[in-house]
Amino acid sequence: MKNILYAVRYLVMLGIATGIHGGAALVAGILRVRHRRGGVYDWAGRSWGTMLLRATGVTVDVVHRDRVPTAPVVYIANHVSFIDIWVLLRELPGSIRFVFKREMMFIPLFGQAMRAAGHISIDRNRQARAFAAYDAAAQSITNGGISAAVFAEGTRSRDGQLRPFKKGPFVLAISAGVPIVPLYLAGTYAALPSGSSSPRPGKVALLVGQPIPTTGLTYDDRNSLSATCHQAIVDLQSNYSSTFSMNEPT
Repeated sequence: MKNILYAVRYLVMLGIATGIHGGAALVAGILRVRHRRGGVYDWAGRSWGTMLLRATGVTVDVVHRDRVPTAPVVYIANHVSFIDIWVLLRELPGSIRFVFKREMMFIPLFGQAMRAAGHISIDRNRQARAFAAYDAAAQSITNGGISAAVFAEGTRSRDGQLRPFKKGPFVLAISAGVPIVPLYLAGTYAALPSGSSSPRPGKVALLVGQPIPTTGLTYDDRNSLSATCHQAIVDLQSNYSSTFSMNEPT
C-alpha cells in the first residue's frame, strides 16, 4: 500500500510540475516570446527539473563542474532513467536544449512544451529528416548561443549498461564546431529504473569529463570522435565506481 501511495504522489507531482512549467513554455510559444538566456524557456526546464528532484527526494552531487566551458557545447550523456533529464536541466549552466526522439512529441503537453521551448525532435526512422533536425540544432548552437544535450545511445538503457553510440550527435558537434563534454550519470538507474512506477529517494551523481575539441574535424571523423567520447564516459564510470568502492565502509 505504501508503494502505491508513493507512486500516486509521484504521478500527481509530475502532472503538477509539467502543467505549470510546460504550460508556461507553451503559452510563451503561442505568444511568440523570443528566446533569451535565462528567459521563460530556460526557467521552465530548470525549474521543472528542480521541482521534481525535490519532490521525489533525489539529491545530486556534481563532480568536476569546473570542466564545463562557458561557451556553447554539445553534452553527450549516458541514459538510464527519466531522472537523467531532470538532473541535466537543473545542473547544466546556460541555455540547454535536448535532442530527443520524435515519439516523445506525442506525450500530452510535455511534447508540445518541448517543441515550444526549442528542443529538437529526431525522427530516427527517416534519415533525411534526422539530418535536417541535426542541422537545425547546429544552427541553434552557432547562432543562438545554445548548448545541446544528447543521449547518444539513442534510447534509455534497459539494464543500466552503456550501449553503443549513434553517429548523429557527433556529426552535430562537428557541424557546429563546438567541443563535446562527456557526462556520466550515476545512481539514476537505481533511483528510477525502466519500468519502475516511482523514484526512490536518495543521492545520484553527475560526473563531468574533460571537453573534447572538434576544431578541424570533418564528417569523416565522426566514428573516431564517437569512440573517443564513448571511452571518456567509460572512464568516468570506472573512476566513479572505484572511488565509490574505496569510500564504502568496511
